[in-house]
Amino acid sequence: MENYKITASFPSTTMGTRTSSFSFGSQFCITPPKSRPNTVVGYFSTARPMNPATGYRSSLSGGSTLDLLSQSRSRSLSSELKTQTTIDEKIVILEKRVRDLIEKSCLAKSAGDLQTAFKRAKEAGRSERALVSLQEKAGRMNIVNIGLTYSVLLNLANQYESNEMYTEALSSYQIIVKNKKFTHGGFVRVNMGNIYFKLKNYTKALKFYRMALDTISNEFVEIRMKIMQNIGLVFAHTGQYSDAIESFEHIMTERPNIKTGFNLILCYYAIGDTERMKTGFQNLTSVTLDMNDGQKYMSAPDDFSTSVIFEGAKNDKLYQMGGNLKALANKCIVISVKLIAPVIETSLVAGLDWCLDILKTTQHADTAHDLEITKAVICLGQRNFNLAEVVETLSTLEKKESSRKGAAATNLSSLYFLEKDYEKADRYSDFAMDTDSTNPAVLVNKGNTTFIKQDYKKAAEFYREALKSDSSSTEALYNLGLSYKKMKCLEDALECFLKLHAILRNSSQVMYQLANLYELLGNPKQAIKWLTQVISLMPTDPKALAKVGELYECEGDESQALQYYYESFRCFPSSIDVVGWLAAYYNNNKFFQKAIHYFQRATFIQPLNVQWQLLVAICYKKSGNYQKALDTLQDIHHRFPKNIKCLQILVKLCTDMELKESKIYATRLKKVEKMQDINKQFFQSDQESHVEKQHMCAFMKSVYAPQKPLRGIYPKIMEVDPLGTLIGRPKIGAKKHKLDVSFTDVELKDDLLP
Repeated sequence: MENYKITASFPSTTMGTRTSSFSFGSQFCITPPKSRPNTVVGYFSTARPMNPATGYRSSLSGGSTLDLLSQSRSRSLSSELKTQTTIDEKIVILEKRVRDLIEKSCLAKSAGDLQTAFKRAKEAGRSERALVSLQEKAGRMNIVNIGLTYSVLLNLANQYESNEMYTEALSSYQIIVKNKKFTHGGFVRVNMGNIYFKLKNYTKALKFYRMALDTISNEFVEIRMKIMQNIGLVFAHTGQYSDAIESFEHIMTERPNIKTGFNLILCYYAIGDTERMKTGFQNLTSVTLDMNDGQKYMSAPDDFSTSVIFEGAKNDKLYQMGGNLKALANKCIVISVKLIAPVIETSLVAGLDWCLDILKTTQHADTAHDLEITKAVICLGQRNFNLAEVVETLSTLEKKESSRKGAAATNLSSLYFLEKDYEKADRYSDFAMDTDSTNPAVLVNKGNTTFIKQDYKKAAEFYREALKSDSSSTEALYNLGLSYKKMKCLEDALECFLKLHAILRNSSQVMYQLANLYELLGNPKQAIKWLTQVISLMPTDPKALAKVGELYECEGDESQALQYYYESFRCFPSSIDVVGWLAAYYNNNKFFQKAIHYFQRATFIQPLNVQWQLLVAICYKKSGNYQKALDTLQDIHHRFPKNIKCLQILVKLCTDMELKESKIYATRLKKVEKMQDINKQFFQSDQESHVEKQHMCAFMKSVYAPQKPLRGIYPKIMEVDPLGTLIGRPKIGAKKHKLDVSFTDVELKDDLLP
């Protein structure tokens, strides 16, 4: 909830200009009024001078002689006129200097140069004091310009306030208030209240606002309403919402405006009165925007010459003021809708529908179209929506006026892209490009659909164009880095992601990409550095931990690799790559009991993979527990009776243990091998018959088409094992266990950012 500020006109200048400004966000305050016109005596006035200093003497003094030709009188009058003319010129020059300095001070403040404005205001004060001193010496106090003095003091106080010199500003305002010659000096109590408001001394601020309100008569209705606006803001900041509502409601009755209506809705929201929220929103949307003649330039006519005139008129201040007022109204309405929609009805969507129904019947119907897009986006974000309804809403807007077509088409393109309907996403992105080809969101969507087509070079062009339109577009920069990465331009991709990291300091996705790029560039130390930063942000990410372990293994540091692989296993015990690495590490270092533990975990993860169960049995055998190894192998043979590798190990183990079952397993092994040979021969004969049929067809075609030469090229018969390849013994005796962990874009969450 913000305050409201009006800057009134500054004193008239020699050029006849007046400067004014309007800002949304401060209190109403008083600034210098228009100065009075000059009242100095003319240069060649025929009036009799009344000042003895001019040289006039009322009677002859001693020692004087009679001048019958009045020669001495003529010389005295000439000297008198010369002296008077010099003083009058100085007064005029000093007054003009004071007005010029006030004007320069006001212009500097409007340009934002507060130091220069303050300097000119102090110079104006010194010049004004010199002017008063000169008038006192010349005996012309009856022509002192009170309005000029008021303007100097008020401008100086304003500059003190602008430069946050609040003590000096209050002193200057107090001088104006105490001077009874200033007719409207009590008005500046509003400014004193504003200073106390900025200092959060709300008690004194309220006191001065009320004193100013009592000073101003009822004929100044507009000023009284603005002071009441300030009083309402004080009540709102102190939590006295009932008093604030009373002030705002009175203003909406006398002089309704957008700002007061918005503040009233905020107060209703603070006390939780949903019915009054609805009433306040209806009152807000019914406020008439007083844009004078600026409204007629909103749409140009069909006539070319008139449209050229209208285009020129759009640069004037009146049109810009109307545009700013309309933008302010739209902003307040949109914020109000987002604020009250979740609470005035049973759901957010129902609240949005109610607000949209109200807006469509008012002068803000175009704002309703923007809110429909907002509603669709909110529904998508909450994931509790009917996709068909969202698409229908956006499609309806896409068919309306051009200002909404581009936004609707852009959202539809993003929606279909997320739904992986890339054909429709591409179609709507093309339509959005036709509507607004410089919009960065449109260019990013078009680049995404081109990226999916694997035309990475063209996609990169769209992303670069988006960055030209908006250099802060993180989506465009991220996707440009992915495009360079796909094109193997690793240095360019690295530059993109380093720039993106400077913007998004805590983005784990960006750090993942940087780590991967450094790994591809052959710099594992930098890759470890970036992955370590990722782990500091997400300490339970199993893939990041496993990747750091893999990089340490490549560097030959197995102790660090073991630490990170074990942390990865703790975070996600079902990763077969991590479990396999840990099992192989303990097996290589002859910690067979721990190896058995991890091989058994792998068996639970992949129960149909015989390899892990055979490795458990082998570890039992290596640890000297032959009986446990035999039991494990027999269990495997019971579940997989045709597995040749299991039978071979059983035969060898029973022979070593001198068990009679060795002959039984040997017989079974021969039967399984014989069956496999028969199947192999059968499959080979089937392949040969298939090839002969192909050759016969080719021969018959050659008979009925003798003009084509017969090609006697026979395809090579491929030997295929219908039972699959034999499971070889895993190479766990190697020094390093090469993990099948791919650090691809999918694992790095290389999702395009729509």
